[in-house]
Amino acid sequence: MGKKFVEQHGLWSDVQRAAALEVLARIEKEGIQIIRLSWPDQWGLLRGKSLTVEALKSAFASGSEVTMAPFLIDTASAIFVNPFVQGGGLNSEDMSGIRNLVMVPDPTTFKVLPWADRTGWLLADLHMRDGRPFPLSPRAFLKKALAKLSEKGLTLNAGLEVEFYLTRIVDPCLDPETIGEPGMPAEPPKVMPIAKGFSYLLENHLDEVEPIVAEIRSHLLTLGLPLRSIEDEWAPSQLEMTFDVLPGLELADTMVLFRNAVKQIARRRGYLASFMCRPAIPGFFPSGWHLHQSLADSTTGENLFVPKEGEPISDLGRAWVGGLLEHAVAASSFTTPTINGYRRRRPNSMAPDRVAWALDNRAAMVRVIAGPGDSASRVENRVGEPAANPYLYLTSQILAGLDGIERNLDPGAPQDTPYLADVQTLPINLSSALDELENSTYFTNAFGEQFIHYWIKLQRSVWERFVAAEGNVDMQTQDITKWEHREYFELM
Repeated sequence: MGKKFVEQHGLWSDVQRAAALEVLARIEKEGIQIIRLSWPDQWGLLRGKSLTVEALKSAFASGSEVTMAPFLIDTASAIFVNPFVQGGGLNSEDMSGIRNLVMVPDPTTFKVLPWADRTGWLLADLHMRDGRPFPLSPRAFLKKALAKLSEKGLTLNAGLEVEFYLTRIVDPCLDPETIGEPGMPAEPPKVMPIAKGFSYLLENHLDEVEPIVAEIRSHLLTLGLPLRSIEDEWAPSQLEMTFDVLPGLELADTMVLFRNAVKQIARRRGYLASFMCRPAIPGFFPSGWHLHQSLADSTTGENLFVPKEGEPISDLGRAWVGGLLEHAVAASSFTTPTINGYRRRRPNSMAPDRVAWALDNRAAMVRVIAGPGDSASRVENRVGEPAANPYLYLTSQILAGLDGIERNLDPGAPQDTPYLADVQTLPINLSSALDELENSTYFTNAFGEQFIHYWIKLQRSVWERFVAAEGNVDMQTQDITKWEHREYFELM
């Protein structure tokens, strides 16, 4: 009998093979009946199948086949190319005819979902049927970028600091005329805040939301996620959660699980959690995702961003910052992939509007938090939105930082007043962000022409739908549109 798919193509490490045995033992011990096998799509949303235990055992050997169709749809489930022409509308024979892919479980990601009845959870990597990695897989891009770091003896450590909204559903909007169609998202539920706002970090606001937040907190900790803090943010029902530092791939996997967990736990209790940047609800302000980053020696674990006396950050850290600044505008559609995310880019708002770095200054895009002898020395990129795909966001940071290291890019002097700095501004909408990416030879080479062509074509289709419905909207001054709210509030 020949080798099965996973062994035939050498898709598991020794660590994964050992983890698979542990997973099966735990499934039997805990009476797990169903396992959700999921992969992150182009938006960072999880898609997949629920497998019985016997089906999972088969997938551990042969993988589990699934359609590539979700990669051909945008955020409104509109098919943005004709997959039945030669090259699938993307000039790639791999994309012709909506072919099957093979989901290969990653046993090291196994969790038991404490809110779901006897249910396990696993992430999968996507492969073509001949064993090649699926060329549009976001998780594969991050693995490749981390491998480039590893070749230099470097490990990326990163921390999550994520803002989001938690609201109470007052009308689920399930009437037939509200459920939408491909290209027109369903009307999102009507909601109300669960606490008042604008008294930043007020303990009483945290206590008001304690009943539902306590349940979310309990399940996150049971999952083993390294939750550090829960904070009352600026706007009504706006929260921030932070997590301990994690290595690169684990951080991205944690982000997709965290978002899914919060949304699912909340919905079961009649609440809606949204990671949309700025919902079209009076009094709601933008949410951000601040990504803390540092590099460590792969052998010793030493933080290589720790500065010497009199320095803001180490020489390696300076070069990394130089790369982040150099490629910030071209990376914009990865750090801020939704049309609504550009609502954050306003001066004097504690969100960056230009390409600047500074020392412990929340007006800057890159904020340096470091000191001699401080093993937690790091940089914080404040540009991202909470709906960003964590794999593409992190990949763009690694590729930019690596270029900074390889070319020893100098970020210049830190800015004392970032909002007044005479430096390049960040793209003010998704269309201009895509223009910058299209002009980036570096990212085209680093990601590959096939993916960049795909990403731009996909995102242009969303932008064109928006303009057709709303016209040319100034994202910095005009009101949030109903189109944005319908497109993102429930989905993200």
